[in-house]
Amino acid sequence: MKIYLFFIILVFSSLVKAQVDLESDMDIAIQNAKKGIYWVLNNIPEKKTKLDNDLISEDKLFASVKLSKEINGIKIESTGFNNSNSVTIKLFRSNESLIKDGFIKIKDDSENPVQVK
Repeated sequence: MKIYLFFIILVFSSLVKAQVDLESDMDIAIQNAKKGIYWVLNNIPEKKTKLDNDLISEDKLFASVKLSKEINGIKIESTGFNNSNSVTIKLFRSNESLIKDGFIKIKDDSENPVQVK
């Protein structure tokens, strides 16, 4: 009877450890996807309507990002990687919120009518 109890405790503890490891890996993948979103927001191209880029650090792919300009804003898709896990975050930001947050700058009227970053 003691042996069965020992095996039950052993199996239960290994399952809990596996769940904690998986959750930790997913959290890192989410953080990498967020880094990709912040990179895109700080590197919005002036003239291009689409942007695809892989973010690599220390010979490891940690995010793959896609940006497409829409009529009233931008659409961002960022996939964060960690080990064999990947997490994708998709979001839309309007032009007004990008201007308000300082990601797009409006040039002076003396140079050109309205230009975005």
